[in-house]
Amino acid sequence: MAKAIPKKGSRGRISSRKSIRKIPKGVIHIQASFNNTIVTVTDVRGRVVSWSSAGTCGFQGTRRGTPFAAQTAAANAIRAVVDQGMQRAEVMIKGPGLGRDAALRAIRRSGILLTFVRDVTPMPHNGCRPPEKKTCVEIKIEDISIARETREQEKQEK
Repeated sequence: MAKAIPKKGSRGRISSRKSIRKIPKGVIHIQASFNNTIVTVTDVRGRVVSWSSAGTCGFQGTRRGTPFAAQTAAANAIRAVVDQGMQRAEVMIKGPGLGRDAALRAIRRSGILLTFVRDVTPMPHNGCRPPEKKTCVEIKIEDISIARETREQEKQEK
């Protein structure tokens, strides 16, 4: 079988698609829900550099929503970025979960200087109209007994 002839200029080695680039500044997005915590690290333009979640760290079920799982996820996401030279970062926190503070503490411990921390949790300004309330007839026992008494009194009067 014939070997493929390499093109001019190529040395026979294909470089990996992920090129290690120096990223001095970036943005860390923390999405903390009640069930999971996702930490995404991007550069300033918004291109994802690294990400991790409590689920990818090996936590399953209700343990994914714990602060310790969020701390582990944040540490995993940041470890790769610190190797690429990130020194400063902005932090955007979204969601009501337990992992908000724990993930932020893990980021502080990593040695990255935080420019600012912003809460970007979506808040409705009296958004969607609530569903129509179901009409169900509530019959109280007192009302039934009163109705019986009035019927009996009407029968006696006749």
